[in-house]
Amino acid sequence: LTAILIILASIYLIYCTKGETNITAEPGENITLPCRAAENKPVVVLEWSKPDLGENDHVALYQDDLFDNEGQNPAYKNRVDLQDREMKNGNVSLVLRNVTTDDTGKYECRVVQRENDPIKTINLDVSAPGE
Repeated sequence: LTAILIILASIYLIYCTKGETNITAEPGENITLPCRAAENKPVVVLEWSKPDLGENDHVALYQDDLFDNEGQNPAYKNRVDLQDREMKNGNVSLVLRNVTTDDTGKYECRVVQRENDPIKTINLDVSAPGE
């Protein structure tokens, strides 16, 4: 199932926010990383990642109506939560508690939603030669 969701994510990847946002914090603070998805469409997969973590870059992964803690980077265990677990109005912002200097860096928010319009529709017609 995870492989299918990853494939879907790569096909229907939506960056929740365009451009970049800069946030400044002091160690020990709780901060909110803002991100918004399209409203009124159920979220299938929500991924927060920090690319400079390498292979284990998942800060938070939400799928099948649950957080998937198995693939989460250990540095973020018990330190992250959604600002609104119901994701009302497309709010998929992440709260990061007790920040440290190790948390400095770029974070990415990606969302896969149901009922997305197709990127492209292709009609294929295969006919035998001479038909």
